[in-house]
Amino acid sequence: MRILLSNDDGYFAPGLAALAAALTEAGHQITVVAPERDRSGASNSLTLDRPLMVRHAPSGFQYVNGTPTDCVHLAVTGLLPELPEMVISGINHGANMGDDTVYSGTVAAATEGFLLGIPSIAVSLVSSGQDRFDTAAAVVVDLVRRFAAQPFQQPMLLNVNVPDVPHEVVAGIEVTRLGRRHKAQDTVKTVNPRNQTMYWVGAAGTAQDAGPGTDFQAVSHNRVSVTPLQIDLTHYPQMAAVGDWLGK
Repeated sequence: MRILLSNDDGYFAPGLAALAAALTEAGHQITVVAPERDRSGASNSLTLDRPLMVRHAPSGFQYVNGTPTDCVHLAVTGLLPELPEMVISGINHGANMGDDTVYSGTVAAATEGFLLGIPSIAVSLVSSGQDRFDTAAAVVVDLVRRFAAQPFQQPMLLNVNVPDVPHEVVAGIEVTRLGRRHKAQDTVKTVNPRNQTMYWVGAAGTAQDAGPGTDFQAVSHNRVSVTPLQIDLTHYPQMAAVGDWLGK
């Protein structure tokens, strides 16, 4: 299978290397197009105010001076001689669960593939310090095998979170919904040597909705979380109320 790999941690990230190696060993044709630096939190942003450049690393990976979305967009719309059969983004070093998906560059890269009509997967390792990228890579290889044997009838977008444990400790795989986080921690203020106030965005909040069926609960029980995502942001239940408000 022809697979386009990208990420938001940068082309040098160990998770990307582990995933590329595992998929290549499984017999898939891999092309890597990833950002030249860490673009975590870039979300679905395209670079429209300057040209982009594609360079080649000694590893054979290609890297772009843009966002994760730029990487997938360039690859699919003109860089690659053949369209990929699947886009996979990751392996991200850290969770992308619940509200994280709104900001995540990892999810954004997969989303771009999905918007361009290609089945796409975002995969993240819910890091606990073990950095078991091998576990997450094995999970992805299995998902690709399942897809090759039984393709979806229409493009899919899956958000996958893998517990940071040895593969033999993984307690299965679960189809989940997105949970919710508490409000993010307060912005951190610091002062630089020039006595200017500097700001750091606060860390993500803890889980607020981590009940049965959520991605948070699945991972906390050492299960792989697989959440199908959609892009339609229309709030259908409010359409009638807004129509009444507008007098329509």
